[in-house]
Amino acid sequence: MYSKTMPTGFPKNFLWGGATAANQVEGGWNVDGKGLTTAEVVQKATDRKVMSMNEVTKESVQAAIDDQTDKLYPKRRGVDFYHHYKEDIKLFAEMGFKVYRLSLAWARIFPKGDETEPNEAGLKFYDNVFAECHKYGIEPLVTISHYEMPLNLTLTNNGWASRKTIADFTRYTEVLFKRYKGVVKYWLTFNEINASTWGFTGTGAIDSDLSLHDQMQLRYQALHHEFVASAIAVKQCHEIDPEAQIGSMLARMQTYANTPNPADVRAAQLQDQLNLFFTDVQVRGEYPEYMNRYFAENGIELTMEAGDEQLLAEGKVDYLSFSYYMTTITSATDDVEQASGNLSMGGKNPYLKSSAWGWQIDPVGLRITLNEFWDRYRVPLFVVENGLGAEDEISADGKIHDDYRIDYLRQHIEQMKEAVKDGVDLMGYTTWGCIDVISAGTSEMSKRYGFIYVDQDDEGNGSLKRMKKDSFDWYKKVIASNGEDLG
Repeated sequence: MYSKTMPTGFPKNFLWGGATAANQVEGGWNVDGKGLTTAEVVQKATDRKVMSMNEVTKESVQAAIDDQTDKLYPKRRGVDFYHHYKEDIKLFAEMGFKVYRLSLAWARIFPKGDETEPNEAGLKFYDNVFAECHKYGIEPLVTISHYEMPLNLTLTNNGWASRKTIADFTRYTEVLFKRYKGVVKYWLTFNEINASTWGFTGTGAIDSDLSLHDQMQLRYQALHHEFVASAIAVKQCHEIDPEAQIGSMLARMQTYANTPNPADVRAAQLQDQLNLFFTDVQVRGEYPEYMNRYFAENGIELTMEAGDEQLLAEGKVDYLSFSYYMTTITSATDDVEQASGNLSMGGKNPYLKSSAWGWQIDPVGLRITLNEFWDRYRVPLFVVENGLGAEDEISADGKIHDDYRIDYLRQHIEQMKEAVKDGVDLMGYTTWGCIDVISAGTSEMSKRYGFIYVDQDDEGNGSLKRMKKDSFDWYKKVIASNGEDLG
């Protein structure tokens, strides 16, 4: 007789929490020996619906180096987590966080990226942050490289375009795994690794002067170097701290066919493959066959060294994490309206509502993604980014009433619960920007995600005072009930 039963809710050890990135919250960009990062030379966007994160040239980088202020470069100031981390983590603990996803600033630990010895002051800062987390029973979930690297590696190696960067990265990761053995249980190698095919933010390589073909050649070659570095880091982690787990992280771009026309279905399948290629390599440990045709038809020739394929096979991740914000539709023709969201790369779905930034809101798509990932990979899954960017306002009563955020999160948590009932092995959920952060794509402050409001405007003016939004108490209730009380 078949004895297995359907799960009825989230597992008891489910990891509820929130997520941030060093270059969006820390500040302290030029203190305690920290070096300049690639994130800190990207100017704030002039159009909030167009990402500026990849718009760099050799000239703009030099201008940023010469500019020793944060006026045009808000990621240099963040929201000053560097000096507010105790206050912020205490607030996370008040909500009941089981886990806090944060990233490390590589240039805080290796200011130039190619030193043989780390900056002790940088390591000490993270010692203190992790100690503060453990003080409240919060597990750190650490992203090793989240949309930044030491700028010096761009100037000397052109970032990940050079294979030499692998050694610099794995020197860094070895230091981390040894220093934080028994302190950090959960690691991620690269944030949204598919961003490397979008340009500078993912690769640290300046390619603005190249043709489209040469850009893609460089980006896929840089990506291969990241794959190898990630695999080496996984092996290091397993050898140095066998109790730790290390995963991959993907920006999930779930897409649907525009119509039942087989041509549209095939076009959507191809788009899906091009998104899942990254996790195919990191979870399955090999390049999928469908990419052979893609590379051939697009004139991309990857250079691999002897042993690379074995490294990928040996360096498979323990779990798969991903960000989920939206879905799109794909057509075999150009007859669909394009979505306006600055992360959307497909057509607009007439059945979905959109946020103020044009991001299509699709909670059911999260359940679809979870099921597809589980069917394809059979490894534990972790939703490490999900949230609603909005312009929050302080009302006449001095509070921030963000019911729209609560509604968004409630609908997505409901669909995660359905996926768990479907049989998906889901580890946890960390909402994006649990405290207001500088936007990754546009470097604005007005686009807020957090449960905690930070008094700072787009120009950096404000007291930096932290204030609880209505969603703060709501999420506290969600965590306390393990996702049962979503009212």
